[in-house]
Amino acid sequence: MDLQLHGKRALVTGASKGIGRAVAEVLANEGCHLDLVSRTPGLLDDVAAALRAGHQGANIRAIAADLSVPDERARVAELCANVDILVNNAGANPGGNLLDTPDATWRTGWELKVFGYIDLTRALYRSMKANGGGVIVNVIGTAGERPRADYVIGSTGNAALMSFTRAVGGRSADDGIRVVAVNPALTATDRAETMLRSWALQRWGDEARWRELEAEMNLPFGRMATAGEVADLVAFLASPRAGYISGTVVTVDGGGSNRND
Repeated sequence: MDLQLHGKRALVTGASKGIGRAVAEVLANEGCHLDLVSRTPGLLDDVAAALRAGHQGANIRAIAADLSVPDERARVAELCANVDILVNNAGANPGGNLLDTPDATWRTGWELKVFGYIDLTRALYRSMKANGGGVIVNVIGTAGERPRADYVIGSTGNAALMSFTRAVGGRSADDGIRVVAVNPALTATDRAETMLRSWALQRWGDEARWRELEAEMNLPFGRMATAGEVADLVAFLASPRAGYISGTVVTVDGGGSNRND
């Protein structure tokens, strides 16, 4: 299926690894020009170089920025004011429960994953409206649907972003803009391992036992999602093929939300 994305320009945050990198690869394969953002410039430069080598006609920029910093978010929005697509993906909320999580950890996590998404959306929505339209895809996570007490920062922040997507996306069509979201379950990335290690540390005092947690999770199809599976959905939702979808959050969890076990 031709996703009709050739020549579109997309901004992908958190693009140096995991789902963000997979999204960048899929969009490049579809003929998009890319603005890639990450706070790990070495990894980001490697990703950009690999994509340039594989897609000679693509215009690919690597922009090093820490999106947990408001001024950096404003700088990225100014540099990328003419994008057709925004994929909000940068975020690293830590594990932790209500009583053991200090105030600073909440605020640091939400500056990136919650306010980072909101601020970039607000800034680029304005430019998209002025330019005649666009698409915003928020990569959030199923903890907002199935909250965990031992991941209270991420669960609460994800629920907020789901509501944000639905509220903004319900009216954005009036401005020629679609706002949608993808909720991946645990996906086979470095980030998933970090989360499982955190939970293992809380449960047993030994993060090295994280594989035991994975084994007892009764995952659909016996595995986590892959970054590529999530990225394919992001690309579809960003494309004209999904032109009548807005204000919607799509879950990618192999049916796990309905297993009730």
